[in-house]
Amino acid sequence: MKKLLCTCILGISLGALSAPALADPPLPPFYDSVTKMPANGKLGQIIKKEAIKTSVKGAQAWRIAYISSDTAERKTIATGTIISPIGSAPKEGRPILAWAHGTTGSAQNCGPSQITDPTAPLNEYFLADGNSWTDYGIPNVEQFIKEGYVVVATDYQGLGGGGKHQYAVAATNGRDLINSARAASAFKEVGAGKKVIAYGWSQGGGAVIAAASLPDYQGLKGTAADDLQYLGFVGLAPDDQAVMLQNPPTDEAGATKLINEFTQANVPNVFLFAHYVMGLWGTQAAYPNLKLTDILTDEGAAFVDKLSTNKCVHVMADSFNYAYGDQYKSLLKPSATNSLAWVNGFIDGSVKLVKPVAPVVIYWGTKDTAVPPIEHELYQKQMCAMGANVERIQLPGEQTHFSTPGVSAPMYLQWVKDRIADKPLANACPKS
Repeated sequence: MKKLLCTCILGISLGALSAPALADPPLPPFYDSVTKMPANGKLGQIIKKEAIKTSVKGAQAWRIAYISSDTAERKTIATGTIISPIGSAPKEGRPILAWAHGTTGSAQNCGPSQITDPTAPLNEYFLADGNSWTDYGIPNVEQFIKEGYVVVATDYQGLGGGGKHQYAVAATNGRDLINSARAASAFKEVGAGKKVIAYGWSQGGGAVIAAASLPDYQGLKGTAADDLQYLGFVGLAPDDQAVMLQNPPTDEAGATKLINEFTQANVPNVFLFAHYVMGLWGTQAAYPNLKLTDILTDEGAAFVDKLSTNKCVHVMADSFNYAYGDQYKSLLKPSATNSLAWVNGFIDGSVKLVKPVAPVVIYWGTKDTAVPPIEHELYQKQMCAMGANVERIQLPGEQTHFSTPGVSAPMYLQWVKDRIADKPLANACPKS
């Protein structure tokens, strides 16, 4: 595979689905009960809710479980958080900000809404002032509440609602995002209206731009809240796997060469390897014709399945390091099999080649080695050629993947406010 693809989202953060296995970690009562519920109902329908405390002044919050569906349109259950201002809403309802989080893991207990205060401002694991083992919280939440917005933050399916999380399958994660907005609009207690802006980081950035190119899914009738008006999409270092595969191989030999190169590009260190194999686990959860043993040894597949089912991403990397040290590469087969199906799965699960329904703005840093900027640069060129309005804003200084949310936060506040106010926006696509 080309070097350009080597650190895509699979290398950083990748009918009813099966019930969680008995080996799944124990969950708080809210989530434990949800995993036993059938995925029946309208898309976006809230099937369980629970009021929770929030540290955000002037706000009220709930954790929720709602109906979603995956890229194959199989019904699922996703969990998440809703936070809104206290008091009466305007006649037209409050605008909705739908947040899509970055990589936390693939096990049931990795959903950000399970944290003690999930409505806090974004807290990052890697930063010096981070106070948790995971990235949780919501960027700009305090400012958005002051502006009178409703904020909904999905966990995605499989991170507390049962089933297997389709990690890094943006087409599924994007559907979870869309259905979270439907859930918020239908939730009478928060007084939400129809205007929606979606924003997300890393895995969530991919979900955001994937959702932007799902007009038919957005336009479905008979949901919990039809006819939502999407006004803009904010991607913080978003990934796009499909754009890196514009001329994919059509034969098994070419696909095998591609997958082998892709695999080798994602094993330089155990942290990258953990993200990569978790991405394989999430992709095979979405596409039943794929198996972990296509790429991993029997021992490797069993170990990856055990960790992906039970551990969140940072602890997962520690477990690989403890169990195998620098021999973790021994869990890979010498050469992949069923490779063409894997290539097709990566493409199908990514951003569709469809013009976004509203303007897109992307924030990125020059030192991002997790999602290489070439990915969203090519995305911009591809979508602009279709008549979309996609802007890329380089952050000042030398920003990494992990500094992107904090540095960009004050920059897109006005952009969001202007979109909600329906202010004109010049086309920001590069002039050719």
